[in-house]
Amino acid sequence: MGIKIVDLLKNIKKTLFSFELLPPLKGENIDSIYQTIDPLMEFKPPYINVTYHQEEVVYREVKENLLEKRIIWKRPGTVAISASIKYKYKVAVIPHIICGGFTKEETENALIDLNFLGMNNVLAVRGDPMTDAKVFIPEKGGHHHATELIKQISNMNKGIYLDDELEQTTPTNFSIGVAGYPEKHPEAPNMKSDIHFLKKKIEAGAEFIVTQMFFDNKSFFMFVDLCREEGIEVPIIPGIKPISTYGHLNYLSKTFSIDIPEILVKEVLKCKDNKEVNHVGIEWAVEQSKELISSGVPVVHYYTMGKPNNIRKIAEAVF
Repeated sequence: MGIKIVDLLKNIKKTLFSFELLPPLKGENIDSIYQTIDPLMEFKPPYINVTYHQEEVVYREVKENLLEKRIIWKRPGTVAISASIKYKYKVAVIPHIICGGFTKEETENALIDLNFLGMNNVLAVRGDPMTDAKVFIPEKGGHHHATELIKQISNMNKGIYLDDELEQTTPTNFSIGVAGYPEKHPEAPNMKSDIHFLKKKIEAGAEFIVTQMFFDNKSFFMFVDLCREEGIEVPIIPGIKPISTYGHLNYLSKTFSIDIPEILVKEVLKCKDNKEVNHVGIEWAVEQSKELISSGVPVVHYYTMGKPNNIRKIAEAVF
């Protein structure tokens, strides 16, 4: 078995570097993953996160004025990719486990696969609604909320499986992480409510929090204070995503329901092209990272979205 991330976080002496990967699109080669990882390994990440993506709805024209609705998996392979990374790079991996698109039985089987592969860290998240749905709709026989998913994983850690007739079951040993939202989850009515339900996840068995991306460190520090006031004492890891194109101003804000500071927007709009935007994004993320490190965060976690070059430049300046 590999190291449990929660144990690692208890014993660190300086802020660590980590990053998140998207599985390649269906049909692409796993080498695209290695090309993202290779430039970042010199910064000695203790672990790498790998996202999970549920099925998506697409509409394809089959006849004139006639569309066919199809459900497809665009980025499969999280478990296999996680295993490949673990054994190729000798590093811990935190695969995401999501509610969307999975029954409880399928979730249990995925967790068994991860356990057999020697991976004992997971990030448990509900997942986003499907592209054509206004609200999250769970799979029939699946979980409605991340808290339910966490309870299932916690039960497996106690040797409790879905089939209560099983005898002499072997407990798993998963360290469970969850997502946190410094600017609140987009579906939460307010921040207090969001923190309340985050605490429910901790009470259900989650041991660390990784935040959604943010561009103003004040939001993160306020979020940490609110968590501590509510009695949430687990490690909280800040997530950073550098802006690299003009389009990110609208895309990131809309997709992730986050604010982008006015001063950063002004600097981006001054740029002549995306090369200059990328430079501004790196500089902003470097300053964010330095302030977070000086505050004593255990890890600074970077969202690569499959593009390592800007993350590498940030790491060179910071770690």
